[in-house]
Parts: sequence; C-alpha cells; structure tokens
Amino acid sequence: MKSIFRQLLVSFLALGLAVLFIPGVEIAGSGGSKVKTFIISVLILALAAHFLKPLLRIIGSPLKIFTFGFFGLIINILIVWFTDIILPDLVVLGFWPLVWTGLAVSVANFVAARIDKKE
Repeated sequence: MKSIFRQLLVSFLALGLAVLFIPGVEIAGSGGSKVKTFIISVLILALAAHFLKPLLRIIGSPLKIFTFGFFGLIINILIVWFTDIILPDLVVLGFWPLVWTGLAVSVANFVAARIDKKE
C-alpha cells in the first residue's frame, strides 16, 4: 500500500510540474473540469506506473542493461504516452514535451526512491 501511495504522490508532483513548466503539456477544459482531468490523469499515470512498469522492466531488462539504464526513461515515456492516449483532455503536443514529461517522472521516481531508502 505504501508503494501505491508513493506512486500517486510521485505522479501528482511530476505531472503537476510538467503542466506548469513544460510548454506543450496542458490540460484541456476549464475550471473544475481541469481539476477533475488532472486528478484522473494522476490516477491513471500512477496505476499504469504501478502495474505496467514492473512488467515492462522485466521485458525490457536486456535493453536496460545494454543501454546502461537509459531504457528506464523510455519506459516512463511510454507510460506518459499511454496516459495521454487514454485521456483526450491531457494534451502532450509532440515528441519533446513527452520526453521532458517522462524525464520529470523519472526524476520524481528517483527522488522518492532515495527518500524511501533513508527511512
């Protein structure tokens, strides 16, 4: 249960920072609709990261070894892309905003993992 809560927090922070600071990442709609879409986006991103990421890590472990861990970033980009496809109100315009958002998720996961290790 702790890991699901951590993944929700990480997704909230990463997606929130992406929407605020990365041009090309936005939430369509207005007012309360934006908040609802953001919360649903965070839930889908967290659940996809929690359930799909371990499977993608196992499948992609040879690539992760071959690329010295760079494939972990690719996995996060794929998860953000999956979330973007599922939710039409989450708008990620183009390749580079997708890469930067995936990088934000990777950095947030890294920081959260380091904080968990200290506890």
